[in-house]
Amino acid sequence: MTKNKHENVLSFLQSQTNKYDDRVALGMRNRYGWSEYTYNGLSLMSRKIASYLINDLKVAREEKIAIISESKVEFGAVFFASVIAGTTLIPLDIKLTKHELKSIMSNCSPKIVFVSQKYLKTAIELKDEIPSIETIILMDDMGDEIGYKNIYRIPENYDTKLRHRRMDSVALIIYTSGTTGAPKGVQTTFRNLYSQIVDLKKAMENIFKEGTKVNIMSILPMNHLFELSFGFCAFLNLGYSIYYTKTLRPADVLSVMRAKKIHFMCTVPSFFKMLKMQFESEIAKQSKFKQFMYNINYHYIAKFLPFQSIRKMLFKDIHEKLGNDFYGFCSGGAPMDTEMGKYFDRIGVNVTQGYGLSEASPVVTFSMGKKIDLKSVGFLLDSYKAKLDPETGELMVKGPAVMKGYYQRPDLTSEVITEDGWLHTGDIAKIDKKGQVFITGRIKNMIVLAGGKKVFPEEVEKALDGSQFMKEFCVIATTKKSGSKKGTEEVTVVAVPDDETKEKYDEKTVESLITSEIKKRCLKLCEYKRPTNIVVVKDELPKTATQKIKRKEIVELINSR
Repeated sequence: MTKNKHENVLSFLQSQTNKYDDRVALGMRNRYGWSEYTYNGLSLMSRKIASYLINDLKVAREEKIAIISESKVEFGAVFFASVIAGTTLIPLDIKLTKHELKSIMSNCSPKIVFVSQKYLKTAIELKDEIPSIETIILMDDMGDEIGYKNIYRIPENYDTKLRHRRMDSVALIIYTSGTTGAPKGVQTTFRNLYSQIVDLKKAMENIFKEGTKVNIMSILPMNHLFELSFGFCAFLNLGYSIYYTKTLRPADVLSVMRAKKIHFMCTVPSFFKMLKMQFESEIAKQSKFKQFMYNINYHYIAKFLPFQSIRKMLFKDIHEKLGNDFYGFCSGGAPMDTEMGKYFDRIGVNVTQGYGLSEASPVVTFSMGKKIDLKSVGFLLDSYKAKLDPETGELMVKGPAVMKGYYQRPDLTSEVITEDGWLHTGDIAKIDKKGQVFITGRIKNMIVLAGGKKVFPEEVEKALDGSQFMKEFCVIATTKKSGSKKGTEEVTVVAVPDDETKEKYDEKTVESLITSEIKKRCLKLCEYKRPTNIVVVKDELPKTATQKIKRKEIVELINSR
């Protein structure tokens, strides 16, 4: 794809259709087998939906349409139909409550809502409460008897031409997870997406040669910009085949990986942990001899082998579960535990990292090169410039992928984007002589102690990595409620015991074990950084759709006690 040939971005769909034609673009297992769109089929379905929007529903250029659906092949067709019809797409987080969805949709006022069968009831209730919504369209072939049109039963008209729009026109508005009250929508333009597609094409060609037939496993929600920009647009631009799964259970994911000979996937760090636990659980069921050989191979042999192909042979059983053709992962969405990365690298699975934020459309850095430093989030993509704030160490970036701004919130936009176009990321970073970026903390998470000392939770969390008693944990600032330092912040660890520990010991013993473990591990930190408050909770910590821990909710929960 060249810039001159595709001035209107994302119209690249037709060129990719001509190039790949009958190659599978999107696929997903259903009760009948596999539902698959070829590149040609995706193009036809997208044009049919776009024609219906323009000719039957009289949707105007720049009109907003929303989508409430889990990741599936039809989602991709609606995405491109929106592009062809000249509308702005609002992909909504299916984990939000009806109240949260109403807040967002009242803000952006969509005319059309595309919805999967699973969320039809929610869409109907929202239509009754939001005046702008005129039509609900199902994304499943349910027949017309339920009273709603679906994309499979609309007129077979494929002749609609692309409604051209400027590069600075808004293609998507992405609302942050858990938005309530005053919604904050990131406006992503065609220029933003085009920049990402070009940059990520070059980055991925460090992994797979151009023209290679690659099968991708997608497990991230398509309402998330990381998945839409990287895991969808960038991969389709490369001619890859993308497969979805109905659940995130390791057994279901591995089943699809084997069936479709998956080569690569983008995921979040929590998935690494689930997959590792799955492998270790299965190894624990094997004979003592096989367990012994696994430990010898892992601890004493693989660590000294330089070639991935040989390491794959040592752990043949694991790679058979992955489908034998699997190359590796790209981790994003949250900081990755370097020990987890080392585990997969040692068993012969490559691990790369990406870093970014929705306001940057969203990828800013990507691991490139033969020797990858797992502590780094990689190098800047070609179109980006970066600098560090001399006072705070905050990473600031500038480039064509920086968002247009927050929808109808110029006040908030001016807080994060300077007049000359530099985006405040909110992340503390270091950049080495090679240009590798290291994220060391987040400004808004910073804990300011009574004496003015500053503590970054990420540094304390790093010290706690690898605990045998904790399933997960989070370091936050809580407010002292008594004593001479009442009203000031203190370092608090909120920990969830792992299942084995909960089953093995009573509640008091569990709390004692975890408290002792935390204090021991934090001895490597200077005294003022060590937690002064430790809270053990039974339930899993609240998370976003991409498994980021919601620190704000945890702070509110602990402070309310």
